[in-house]
Amino acid sequence: MNLESFIEKNAPKNRVALLVILDILLITLSGFLALYIRFDFSFRNMEMKYVDYELLYLPFNLVLTMILFVVFRLYRSVWRFASATELLNVISACSGSILIQIIAMAFMKMRMPVSYYLMKYVLLIGGIGSLRFAYRILRMIQEKRGGFGGNFKKNTMVVGAGEAGAMIIKEFQNSRYLEQKVCCVVDDNGAKHGKYLRGVKIMGGRDDICFLAHELNIDEIVVAMPSASQAEVREVLQICQKTDCELKVLPGLYQMINGEVSVSRLRKVQIEDLLGREPIQLQVESVMGYVSGKVVLVTGGGGSIGSELCRQIAAHKPKQLIIIDIYENNAYDIQQELKRTYPELNLEVLIASVRNTHRMDTIFASYRPEIVYHAAAHKHVPLMEDSPNEAIKNNVFGTYKTAQAADKYGVQRFVLISTDKAVNPTNIMGASKRICEMIIQAMNNHSRTDFVAVRFGNVLGSNGSVIPLFKKQIEQGGPVTVTHPDIIRYFMTIPEAVSLVLQAGALAKGGEIFVLDMGEPVKILDLAKNLIRLSGYKPFEEIPIEFTGLRPGEKLYEEMLMSEEGLKETENHLIHIGKPIEFEEEKFLEELEELRKIANKDSERIRQKVQEIVPTYVIKGK
Repeated sequence: MNLESFIEKNAPKNRVALLVILDILLITLSGFLALYIRFDFSFRNMEMKYVDYELLYLPFNLVLTMILFVVFRLYRSVWRFASATELLNVISACSGSILIQIIAMAFMKMRMPVSYYLMKYVLLIGGIGSLRFAYRILRMIQEKRGGFGGNFKKNTMVVGAGEAGAMIIKEFQNSRYLEQKVCCVVDDNGAKHGKYLRGVKIMGGRDDICFLAHELNIDEIVVAMPSASQAEVREVLQICQKTDCELKVLPGLYQMINGEVSVSRLRKVQIEDLLGREPIQLQVESVMGYVSGKVVLVTGGGGSIGSELCRQIAAHKPKQLIIIDIYENNAYDIQQELKRTYPELNLEVLIASVRNTHRMDTIFASYRPEIVYHAAAHKHVPLMEDSPNEAIKNNVFGTYKTAQAADKYGVQRFVLISTDKAVNPTNIMGASKRICEMIIQAMNNHSRTDFVAVRFGNVLGSNGSVIPLFKKQIEQGGPVTVTHPDIIRYFMTIPEAVSLVLQAGALAKGGEIFVLDMGEPVKILDLAKNLIRLSGYKPFEEIPIEFTGLRPGEKLYEEMLMSEEGLKETENHLIHIGKPIEFEEEKFLEELEELRKIANKDSERIRQKVQEIVPTYVIKGK
C-alpha cells in the first residue's frame, strides 16, 4: 500500500484528531524553542522566569490558539488541495495568537523578550504551515517520480499562459483521475518565455508548437485562450493541426467571467472553429419580445432548422407553440425534448402535410396562429433533380397553400425559410425556392399579413449536410468524397441560421428578402481536410479524398443575391434586405396554375415550365 492509499483510507476518520494533537505539540514546542533560540541555543543561559511565564501562559495559549484555528477553518482544509488561501488562513490564525499573547502577558505582568515573540511567530507559522502543506509537497515529489498517478498516458501542451491556462494546468496536476501530463506551455508573449507557470516551463510561442510537439512527443494540445478572438484561435488551431496531436479547446471568454474554467469545460475542436469568419452573434433577446404571449406555428418543425426554431421560440414563453411535420419520428423527437425542457409549454405537435389544403385550413382555423415560420421543404439537391415534380409539389405548392391559409386566418407574420440556391438557380430545388419567394412577394401585396423570406447558405451539421457525411466516411476509413476541388460554399451553424430567421420575424414589414452577411465562402476541400486532421488522420495519406465530379444541378459557387436585387441596410449590420424584383403578378399566378397541373401529371416538361417562371434558372443536363 503506497502513501496516498494509506492516507486516503485512514485520514477521513482521524484527520481532525491528528491535526489537533500535532497542533498542540507545535504550539507548545514553538514557545520553548523560541526561548532556546533567544538565549543562544543554550539551556544554561536561559532565565528560568521566562520558562515559568511560558508554562503559566501555556493552557491559555493552547485554548485561545485552537479557537483561532477553528475560526480560520484550519481543520476543514483538504490536504491535497492546500493552496494560497489555506496559507493565508494559517498566517492570520498565528498572527492573532501572537497578538493576543502579547496583550495577555502584558496584562498579567509577565514581560517576555521582544525577540521571543518574533521567533515564536516565525516558528509557529513555519510549523503549522509545513504540517498543512506536507501532504501536498510529498504528493508533488512522488508525481515527478511517477508515483501517485501511475504512468501518464498523454503528454500535453497547453497553449496560453494566462489565468485560464494556469487553472487548467492546476486541475491536471491536482487530479489523479486525469491522464494528462503537462510537458510545456506556449504563449506568444515573449516576456513569459523561459519562465514557469505552476512549475511548467513556457517554452515559446505559436511558431514553436510544431517543433515542441515533435521534440517532447506531445499527444494532446489544449488551447486555453478564452479571451482571444475567433480569428486568432483559428490561426493557432491551424498550426496545431500540423502536429497530428489531439486538440481540445476552452470555449470562450464567458467561461472566464463565470468562473467556469475547468477541465470539464474543455471540448474537442469542432469544424466550426476553423470556418473562415467570426461566429455571427445576433441579438435575439432584444427582438424576441414579439414571440412572448403569441400563438406560433412552425412547419417542418422536426427538421434541423425547424427543431432549432422550436427550441428558441419555446425559451421565450409563447402562448402556444404548434409544430407541424409530415415525418412522425422527427415530430416525436422534438415533442419529447420540449416536454422535458419546457414542461409548462403549451405545445401541440401535429402530423400533417403542407400540401394538403383541407388539413392546413383546418389547423389554421382551429389554432389561429399569429406568427408562422415555414420551414417545411424538400432540400436535397441531387434527390430533387431525380424527382423534380415532387420538389415543386412540396416546396412551391406547400408554401402556397400554407401562405393562403395564413392570409385567410389573419396571421400577423409569415416567415419563409429560403436558400442561397434560389439565386440564379441551376437545380430544381433552388428554382422551387425562388418561386416560393415570388409567392411571398405576391401574397404580401394583397394581404394584411406581413410575408417575408429569409435566405441563407448551407447549415453545418444539419441533416444531409457535408459534415455528417464526411464524419461517417472518416469513421469507415475513407475515402472522403468531394465533388470538385474548387467548389465553395457559404456556411453557417444551425443557431446562426435560426437567429437570422427570428430576427427577420422581428424586423419584418412585409415583402422583404432578408440576407445574412456570411463573410467569405469556404472551400469544401479545405473543410474535408480540416475534419480529417481533427479526427487524428492525415488527409490523402491515411484518409484518401476522392473527387467525384459535380452532381446534376450543382454549382461551383453559390450566390446570395441576384444582381438586380441590390442591398439595403438594416439596424443590424449583419442583415441586409434584397430589393424585390418586380414581375407581373397576374401572369405569375396564371403560370403557377399551369405549373400545378404539370406537376400533378408528373410531366417531363416540369423543368421547362419552371424556367418560364424563373428566367434565371439554368437547366443543366443530368
